[in-house]
Amino acid sequence: MWQIIKRRILAGLLAVVPVAVTFWILKFLFTFLDGLAAPILKQVDIEVPGLGIILTLVFILLLGILITNVLGKTLFNWGEKILDKLPIVNTIYNTIKQITTAFSGSTVKSFEQVIFIQYPRLGLWTMCFVTNQSENDNGESFYHVFVPTTPNPTSGVFIVVPKKDAIHPDISVEDGLKAIISGGILDPGVSISKNLPSKPPK
Repeated sequence: MWQIIKRRILAGLLAVVPVAVTFWILKFLFTFLDGLAAPILKQVDIEVPGLGIILTLVFILLLGILITNVLGKTLFNWGEKILDKLPIVNTIYNTIKQITTAFSGSTVKSFEQVIFIQYPRLGLWTMCFVTNQSENDNGESFYHVFVPTTPNPTSGVFIVVPKKDAIHPDISVEDGLKAIISGGILDPGVSISKNLPSKPPK
């Protein structure tokens, strides 16, 4: 009886935790963004709920426009160099920047597709990304692949692998990145292992 109750409680927790965490994150973002502009609005005696969020988003938009021109990039790079010289701060900043960069459009577009290869030995399958393709003088086709690390997909190793040794799962590049960053916790929507053979090819 107690086992049944525990299973029901666990099922309830699994149902409510994602909702609660989502609500908490949205509430935090609302409060944080609204609070950024609150001191300015207080100076002019304006108190409109949500107005701080709009002003903050406008500021972020203007910042994005600024750093996409030559002067803005120079100032931004100068600021990054200062952060790189600060202990602890540089580690936190660089880690967060690498993870967010992994989801940027330029990074995703640089990967052609997701494949599985046997690495670092036969029988162990590793998810990696195709960056280019080539052929040798005998007409054999090869994939140029990037094998990322978890949870930081911006570091890894480059490998040239024969196309015949690769497995092609039905996984998008975006979902592949999510799976790697989460260490396999986030489900890409399909069974990752469904296309993998039970025994390594001879």
